[in-house]
Amino acid sequence: MRDEPTFVEHVRRDLLDVRWPSPEEIRARARRRSRRRIVVSTVVLALAGVSAVAVAAPRTSPPPVQPAASASPTRHEITTDALLQPTDLPQQVDVQLSQSGLGEPVLLDHMLGACRTSQGRSAGWQPSILSRSQTLVPKRSPAILTESDGLVTQDLFRLTPDAAVQLLATLDDLVAPCAEWVSVGGYKVAGVTGTGAATHRWAVVQRGFAGDGAALLRHTGSPPVDQKTGEHIGAAPRPTNTAVVRVGDLITVLSLGQGGTEPELRRLAEAAARRMCAAANPAC
Repeated sequence: MRDEPTFVEHVRRDLLDVRWPSPEEIRARARRRSRRRIVVSTVVLALAGVSAVAVAAPRTSPPPVQPAASASPTRHEITTDALLQPTDLPQQVDVQLSQSGLGEPVLLDHMLGACRTSQGRSAGWQPSILSRSQTLVPKRSPAILTESDGLVTQDLFRLTPDAAVQLLATLDDLVAPCAEWVSVGGYKVAGVTGTGAATHRWAVVQRGFAGDGAALLRHTGSPPVDQKTGEHIGAAPRPTNTAVVRVGDLITVLSLGQGGTEPELRRLAEAAARRMCAAANPAC
């Protein structure tokens, strides 16, 4: 799958059941990949008669950008202590994956980036100096985990101080071109192909609930329809929320699985801000 999502990817969020690999398989896969956004390798869609296969693609990133030579390691290092810890979650965590990177973009939403680039704009992501990312999978005894089990993903970035402030200050401008975006793409349903369309909307719905600054970015979408017949070819995706929090020169991006709620996301954003304090420049 390319970075620009296919039409199937646009309706992927409506999945009710996903088979997660075992913890051992996840750990082995994490060691082989350069990024941590790899929890699901294959998911099978089954929504209102739509069946297709979507393969999750790893996140791509620009060439690494090294920190300035004059900067001391203690100023830039992001330790794992600055990330959310298992004790911050209301349930026990079975698997915790963590990766670090250099020069990663502060990517808020793949589809939001696709919306902007489809209009001839840049994706708009700020470059970071250093980053850490993690995936938290709540503990569960059955072998099968679903999205309702509340998967937590977190990206933590160190930017220049001015860039960190600017990211939140310009978030409304970043989202504005995608207040309403119609995506069009091919689909295949039970051997029948066609062209479908769906409307996506992004909005900043809340600010100032954590850290030195915070924003809640919400994505909603309409049910995809066949462009010729106007018939629905899937259900509307569930609304998704992404929390963006700044503490000093650190920015964290948090999202929950389908079972996560907005109050829970805000609570985790507050916990994340507290964890970021000691690593931020300046410290809290």
